[in-house]
Amino acid sequence: MTHLSDIKIAQAKQLVHIKNIAKKLQVVEDDLEMYGKYKAKLPLHLINEKQVAKNNLILVTAITPTPAGEGKTTVSIGLTEGLNKIGKQATVVLREPSLGPVFGIKGGAAGGGYSQVVPMEDINLHFTGDFNAVEKANNLLAALIDNNLQSKTNNLNIDPRTILWKRVIDMNDRALRATTIGLGGTANGIPRQDGFHITPASEVMAILCMATNFKNLKQRLGAILIGLTYDNIPVFARDLKAENAMAILLKDAIKPNLVQTLEENPAIIHGGPFANIAQGTNTIIATKMGLSLSNYVVTEAGFGADLGAEKFLNIKSVFAKLNPKCVVLVATIRALRHHGGAKKEAYNTPHLERVAGGFKNLEKHIENVRKFNIEPVVAINSFASDTEEEVQFVIQKCAALGVQAVVSEGWAKGGEGTKALAEAVVDIVENKATQYKALYDWEDPVKEKIEKIAKEIYGADKVVYDNKALLNLKRIDRLGFNDFAICMAKTQKSFSDNDTLIGRPKGFTVTVREIEIAAGAQFLIPILGKMMRMPGLPAVPASENMTIDDQGVISGLS
Repeated sequence: MTHLSDIKIAQAKQLVHIKNIAKKLQVVEDDLEMYGKYKAKLPLHLINEKQVAKNNLILVTAITPTPAGEGKTTVSIGLTEGLNKIGKQATVVLREPSLGPVFGIKGGAAGGGYSQVVPMEDINLHFTGDFNAVEKANNLLAALIDNNLQSKTNNLNIDPRTILWKRVIDMNDRALRATTIGLGGTANGIPRQDGFHITPASEVMAILCMATNFKNLKQRLGAILIGLTYDNIPVFARDLKAENAMAILLKDAIKPNLVQTLEENPAIIHGGPFANIAQGTNTIIATKMGLSLSNYVVTEAGFGADLGAEKFLNIKSVFAKLNPKCVVLVATIRALRHHGGAKKEAYNTPHLERVAGGFKNLEKHIENVRKFNIEPVVAINSFASDTEEEVQFVIQKCAALGVQAVVSEGWAKGGEGTKALAEAVVDIVENKATQYKALYDWEDPVKEKIEKIAKEIYGADKVVYDNKALLNLKRIDRLGFNDFAICMAKTQKSFSDNDTLIGRPKGFTVTVREIEIAAGAQFLIPILGKMMRMPGLPAVPASENMTIDDQGVISGLS
């Protein structure tokens, strides 16, 4: 059977005017800042903390994924459609896609099949310009730093060798990981080693996602640590008087974006950090906006639950005082085959023994979710290669653990295919939800926080620290940043820091190579193993299969 591509499905949808989507949230047209007919910004004054506390937050996460991903966004959108189908007022709140994956290997992040947010092309490309604003704010600070080094009259005595701030670009470009700038003579700046991160890994993106209002945004921008003076005194963005200019560039980006699903339900999309090299969740403002306007909010966190969900629950939920009432763990039969030893070419080949072997990965994620005092529901995201035997095995194994597993057919059927999943989620919310608890206290010692995540969530036996990481710990202590949250940078392919260790590895050691400080975001970022904050493109990038015709119609984008 031939299926329409995601983009063909999205292009076939006759969108309704965004003012009509806003009406479903009781938002009047005058409160919308229109970006054409089908996109709008929502003003921050619509956030209502009493409603936030009263309404229901659902977190969608996944088992350790295959490189193509297991469809968390598709399930999140499908679940939202399903909840509305069974009479619940629900909104999906998602991250904005990065151009890196769009043109790289994973494709876009607007869902798939009949569980999509639209206008799909706009969302996956420049959208409302939020990523551009983050990039410009980040690089303004970089320019101000280099300008200060050059100045003879307004110099802060910054030691160029200590500068921590990197430039960013929203593209996978490995050639920019390490650069040399300031060449070409005295008029062109001070020569020094530099480099780029991808925009979703920028601290400015992290700050946008953690800010609670515009005042808090400015405070956080000013608190960015950029380096040290020759006298070993820390220098912050506020010392360069950068925070107001940066905030000016972000004045519209701080407002969440309203779009629609294929079934004309509200979708709020805002912020876009990756979960393997950043915190992996949408903005606090967007989540609270959804909870202010809807009885049920479905949101997702990037990659497996050891990454995005861990950060959502230990960082975002703690700071924002959120109480997620249910976690949906997305699993696919193909991913279970992978964790049972199947090679890439055999992911879509039925094999019950491999599914059985791979179930241990899902089992560990279930255990981890329960450590936060939350009950999970397993969503088996349906693929054509699944067999009834394999699916029933997963359902029965989950049942033995006291967990309901439900087949999710949102990709093929939209909300009709996710009603059973929606009912399972509502059952948890209405009958089993309790107050969630974080895994660690931010006030705990830094090493204790790192090791708690590594040992309890990843299953590591031991954590070791390279010399650079040990020096970083001393600096963190000297600067008084011990009470920051931990935002691990780790491969998404394994519970460990070794991407070849699939399934549920045991007896392994995690190595902390270095620890970056994101003082504005209030994160410490341990870099585990070989992780880098600028990805590269694959051998055959997705961009090679994209076309645009003379009428501007795009093909190959998904």
